[in-house]
Amino acid sequence: MLKFLKKHPPKESEEREQLKKELFAFQKCVDHGFPSKPSALAYDPKLKLLAIGTKSGAIRIYGTPGFEASAAHEGDVSVSNLFFVPDEGYIVSVCSDNSLHFWELNNRNGTCVLEEKKFESPEPVKLKNVSSSCLSTDASRLFVGTGAGNVHVIDVKSLTESSVITLESLTQNVPDDVKANPGAVEAVASNPANKDQLLIGFSKGLVVLWDTVKTAVEKTFNTSSQLESLAWNRSGEEFISSHSDGSYAVWSVNNPAAPKDPAVSPYGPFPCKAINKIQWKATQNGMLTVLSGGMPRASFGDRHTVGIIEGDNHIVADLSSRVVDFLVLCRGDEKDAVDTGRDDPHAIVILAEEELVVLDLESESWPAFRLPYLHSVHSSAITSTHHVSNVPEQLWQKIVDAGDAQNKNVSKRDWPINGGQSLSSPPATKDLLLTGHEDGTVRFWDASTTSLRLLYKLTTSSLFGIPDHVASVEEEEWPPFRKVGTFDPYSDDPRLAIQKLALCPLSETLVSAGAAGQVLIFTLERQERELDLKEIKVNVLNDHEGFVWKGHDALSSSTEGLKLAQGFQPTLIVQLEPPAACTALALHSEWQLVAAGTGQGFALIDYAQKKEVITRCTLNPDELTGTSDTIVARGKALKKSLRESFRRLRRRRSEKNQRVERVKSEEKEATTSVTPSEERATTPTETAAAAPSEATPAASGDAKQAEQQTQPQTAENAVTSIVRSLYFADTFIINGVSHSPSLWVGTSGGHIFVYSLTVPASDKRATEEVQCVLAKEIKLKHRAPVLGMAVIDGKNNVLPDAFEVVNERAKAPDMEGQHSVIICSEEQLKTFSLPAMKPRWKNKITAVDGTRLRKLNFVTFRREGDNYSESDIACVTNTGDVRVYSVSTLRKQLSSQSLTKEDVNGISSFVFTKDGQGFYLQSPSEFSRITLSTASTSAIPKCELELAEGLRPPPEPKEEEAAADKTLTRQPTVEVTPASEEQSQEAAGEADVAAASPDDSRMDTSMMSADITVDSVKDVLAEPEGTIVTSVRTVTQTTTSTVSENVASAAQEAQQTVTNTFTNGLAEIQDGVTDVLRETQREVTTRTSEFVTRTSEKVTHTGEEVIKQLSELKMTTAVIEDPSLLKQKLVESTVTSTTTTTTSDSAVTTNGEEISVEP
Repeated sequence: MLKFLKKHPPKESEEREQLKKELFAFQKCVDHGFPSKPSALAYDPKLKLLAIGTKSGAIRIYGTPGFEASAAHEGDVSVSNLFFVPDEGYIVSVCSDNSLHFWELNNRNGTCVLEEKKFESPEPVKLKNVSSSCLSTDASRLFVGTGAGNVHVIDVKSLTESSVITLESLTQNVPDDVKANPGAVEAVASNPANKDQLLIGFSKGLVVLWDTVKTAVEKTFNTSSQLESLAWNRSGEEFISSHSDGSYAVWSVNNPAAPKDPAVSPYGPFPCKAINKIQWKATQNGMLTVLSGGMPRASFGDRHTVGIIEGDNHIVADLSSRVVDFLVLCRGDEKDAVDTGRDDPHAIVILAEEELVVLDLESESWPAFRLPYLHSVHSSAITSTHHVSNVPEQLWQKIVDAGDAQNKNVSKRDWPINGGQSLSSPPATKDLLLTGHEDGTVRFWDASTTSLRLLYKLTTSSLFGIPDHVASVEEEEWPPFRKVGTFDPYSDDPRLAIQKLALCPLSETLVSAGAAGQVLIFTLERQERELDLKEIKVNVLNDHEGFVWKGHDALSSSTEGLKLAQGFQPTLIVQLEPPAACTALALHSEWQLVAAGTGQGFALIDYAQKKEVITRCTLNPDELTGTSDTIVARGKALKKSLRESFRRLRRRRSEKNQRVERVKSEEKEATTSVTPSEERATTPTETAAAAPSEATPAASGDAKQAEQQTQPQTAENAVTSIVRSLYFADTFIINGVSHSPSLWVGTSGGHIFVYSLTVPASDKRATEEVQCVLAKEIKLKHRAPVLGMAVIDGKNNVLPDAFEVVNERAKAPDMEGQHSVIICSEEQLKTFSLPAMKPRWKNKITAVDGTRLRKLNFVTFRREGDNYSESDIACVTNTGDVRVYSVSTLRKQLSSQSLTKEDVNGISSFVFTKDGQGFYLQSPSEFSRITLSTASTSAIPKCELELAEGLRPPPEPKEEEAAADKTLTRQPTVEVTPASEEQSQEAAGEADVAAASPDDSRMDTSMMSADITVDSVKDVLAEPEGTIVTSVRTVTQTTTSTVSENVASAAQEAQQTVTNTFTNGLAEIQDGVTDVLRETQREVTTRTSEFVTRTSEKVTHTGEEVIKQLSELKMTTAVIEDPSLLKQKLVESTVTSTTTTTTSDSAVTTNGEEISVEP
């Protein structure tokens, strides 16, 4: 009988497998932020597209907000140069391995993609030591200079070499002293007015004007200093050269003997650094000169600058990182531009190592543009991330207005790089991504679309007497520096770092927790205010003696006369003692409570009355004592290590002696040889648990999965007192009748504290105190850190957040059915029933595959096309796997490799959204965005690029149609039972059973315990021969439900007879049946629910399957109508019965009704 009460978890049905495909799918969406280690920059003035190449070989294309495309080179190469073929959507890249690549922007499947075009050339281009490159004026040829002094002429459309301009031909008519060693080709520039003229500059200062048609030197120019760069005037009659001594000179093509004017050092006369690049553009007011570098070596040699000079207007853009490249955007180069003979520059794009800056040249004082993308998200190092979905419009507008007030000095012009078209529809919801930074700032990002846009910045350093860094004019009058960009790698105080964030969008309450135990509570205000702030100090040690804090001191706060700007304004400062970094944070704005945890304990704060409610120290006695115990523990560990070493030596001697003895007695043991398994049994093992690879299924002959032996953490190898998770829930803690607010605290040692809270009513909230009593205490056997917890109601839905039900943003939780709590540790997921805390489900993740969970969240997955949704657990492991587990059965639903196990920073920065998306730092400056939901695809770029006709071959419609037809044939229409109504299983004990399928995780043996709550099963029509179709009506919880007319109609056509054989032995076991009647009733009804779920899909069954399933369903329906028949059901599990089934005409009789099935 006990064997009947326990069973394996039910397999995933075919309907569930189909539903998983409709709900879950891993997909890379887009990258947000600034590309890591940029190395090249290009701009297409016709299509208005910007391209950035990186040292990792990536190429990113940007246009209007929402237009993005990216690709990467094969192999480990760096992008040295990029060139657009104007107005054609082609890009040529020059890489660090001296290779050339040709790329196309193509419209495919509703988006624009960057694809490399491979050429099958019999003689591929072989370049050596590429030093410079330039695209010809008509974009048909690429001139590549090398370190040997040669220039290779490459055909752009085929990447084949058409000719080579040798060093000998370039230096025929130059003096012998220059000819001997002119150096590498430092710069190449094509004449904008004459495509056949090419300037070739050598590093030692020689400049040659080459005619590509005549293949001859026209003019030679000798500069006095080492050459850095060249740039033509738009007229093609003059050019400018910059040099390593910080000077530049203007040359006339008609006078090669000397420069037009003496060389100018704009920031001399003292020795200056090299001018790495110079551009020369014609404007209405004269010539605009833009140059990078050239600063005085002694005074400002460490500055990263771009100087902009136009007559009397002169600024030096000062950046915090090295300038990689810059471009001047000119209206004269754009499509349909009016030929005025001028360049008419309107913007400057500056690419630095850590940020992008775009300056507006058409506005007074040349302000910077607000970036719609390519933000330096790591302007200060990111220390925490928090995502908020479905932000109310009122809160959104307040944040936008506060951000606009912070950016009054930016350009009012539209973003100039606006090529391509975005096809994305407006987002259904507005989402926020909050990032906490090392300098104590919190930045609010618009994460609703493919472009991550900065909305607002909150600064907390001013609350502690540390002023914020603001861009201001430097004290030095010369050079005229202006700080541009936002990147600031230096932090005034590491204690300011934001460790945890929590935002309630409905109450507009923000809580931040810092690295020095400071917890700040903010509310959003539209007006500036001046007020005095209250600070409360909370000691989490509770006067525990023996603990000595050896860390940093707490920050000194400024609480009087604070002038607060529009936006989030502080209402309370909580300082935890000791001032350790906050490791966990929870906010419940409806109860006006905040819980914060550190490595020593946690505190519950009532921010309505601005007082502490309770504190608790989580340190164990070993951690409370001083360093003496640490020394003792280390001594024990050393002693243990020495003991193990001597044991290994003895084992090796013993094994050696045994091998010698076996060789000597080989003949004697010939007739009684030892099998390999017996030999292993007699040999001492070196490890406590064998490796999983050693225990193969073939050797064991058992389908049970090999389970790794995991050792619980001890105080010697882990800190167990760190509070890792905090959670508020309104659920059943004391008994199963009344529910109450509660606080759940999980530590790094697998310890869970459950507190029952008494929160006064809203009218008495300001006067009566919040009561907090410890209700339960749980210690996980494996002692793994608790990462998260959530309470699910009777319908397997996670309880909604504060104010969501009141604001009709979520359905009210089911408070009638039984609640459960899911406790997620690094090693396993486990479900307990409430309030008894009886184990129901367990998934031993680490024991099965050796991985450990690192980050997780409870997510709602929705299906496109209808209102179906379910709650699941999204998580990332220490190996970089992204997984989804069901909250109802803890069964794995999806697993995909997103990161490598070596990417520790990416794994630790992972954050999941409530709709199934994920963000993680793929580099310090860039977020990567993924989705696990088929319905959450708003972050996938949908864009297109309009090109002239004939530039791309037309698509082949036949192949597309065939592919579409194949896709349709692979997608059958299925009706399924909602997983939210699948019933959870209640464990009768801690015994474990193996999973039933290869992808199932190991779970507890469970006793079925559920009600029939299936909503509907629709009729299905199937045409193939040899199959039969079943049609079953809904089975409900009423005792008068009967089989529908569809079932009766199908039953009348049956051709088999199944007789009831449950009468024998009924009297002998009737007493035993009565005792377990109540316990097994749920099991029977749940099996019926499972059958209805399986038959709800439009599938076909064989005759024998339908007969069996109809019989079981009919029997269960009869049991519901007549509970006495339940005994017959139980007899079936204990008495051997025989069922005669024939293939001829027959009938199935159940409870007085006849069901016929036609094969």
